[in-house]
Amino acid sequence: MELPPSLRHAVDQALEGVSTAQLAAATQALSQRYRNEVRDGRMHLSDQLAAQAYIATRMPATFAAIHSALAAAAQRLPEFSPATLLDIGAGPGTVFWAAQSVWPNLEAATLVEASASIRAMGQKLAAANTLQAVTWKDADIRRGGADAAPADLVTLAYVLDELEPTERAKLVDALWTTTRNLLVIVEPGTTAGWRRILDARAQLIGAGAHIIAPCPHALACPIAEPDWCHFSARVARSRIHRLAKGGEVPWEDEKFAYLIASRTPAAASPSRVLSPPLTAKGRVELKLCQPDGAAAHRLVSRREGDTFKQARRADWGDLFGS
Repeated sequence: MELPPSLRHAVDQALEGVSTAQLAAATQALSQRYRNEVRDGRMHLSDQLAAQAYIATRMPATFAAIHSALAAAAQRLPEFSPATLLDIGAGPGTVFWAAQSVWPNLEAATLVEASASIRAMGQKLAAANTLQAVTWKDADIRRGGADAAPADLVTLAYVLDELEPTERAKLVDALWTTTRNLLVIVEPGTTAGWRRILDARAQLIGAGAHIIAPCPHALACPIAEPDWCHFSARVARSRIHRLAKGGEVPWEDEKFAYLIASRTPAAASPSRVLSPPLTAKGRVELKLCQPDGAAAHRLVSRREGDTFKQARRADWGDLFGS
C-alpha cells in the first residue's frame, strides 16, 4: 500500500532540504521510544525533526494499518458512510487521510493533537487535501483534554500505548460516549498492543457496544499467549524512507491489532483468517477465528470446489465463509 498521491507529494515537499543523516538519527531515536513504549512525560514528537522523521518513516506504515482497519469496518458495514470524524491523538492526520480514502463523502474532521510540532506538520499536509472542514485542536488527552463534539466516526490509533494503564479505560469510556456510530482503535501488533485491545474490547462490550471486527463474535477471545491476535499490512517504501531506516528492501510489513465497535449491530460475521494461509498442491490450511467463539485450523481441499477457490484467494485478516 502507498500513501495517496496528494499526500505523498505533500510529504516529499515537507522533507525537502533535510539531510539524510539527520533524518536517520531522528528516525532511530523515534523508533527506540516507540519500540520500548517509553512513558517519561515527554512527547515522542517534540520537535520539527522528529515530526519529519515520523512522516518519512512511520506515517506510511500507520496509514496502511489504519486503512486496513477502516476497510474492514466498511466491508462489515457497507451502509455506513460517516459525515464527521473525531480523531484523538491525531499526529500528522494519518487517520483523516485514511478515512477519506475509505469514505470519500466525509464532510468534516476534528483532529486532536497535543504536540505542536506534529500538529503543525499535519496542518501543512492537510492543505493538500480537498476537504476544507478540518479543525485541529490542541489538547492533551492525558490531562482530560479529549472533550469534543460527538462524531459519526471516532478513532484512536497508536495512542493507548503512550498512556498509563489507569488513563486508558477512562479515555475509552469518554470516546465511546462521544461516538455516534463507530469507534475504531488501532494499536501496534505486539502482544502488549493485543492486550490493550482486549482490555478495550471487554470494556466496550460491557458498555453495550457491538463488536464489528476483527472478531466474528463477542465471546471471550479464544487466542492464548504466547500466541496473539494481530494482522499485517505491506507498505511501499519511498527512497527517503529506505535511506532514513537504512533498509534496501522496497517494502516493509506493519504489524497491527485493531478493534471496531458499533452502536448498532451488523449482519452475522463469517470467520476471520488469523494468520497467513498455508498453501500446498490441492489444499489450503487456514487458521480461523469462528463465529462460535472458537479458534480452529481448517484444511480446505480441492474437492470442496467454490470453498477451495475462496480459500486460495484468502489472505491474512480476510473474512472466510458465508
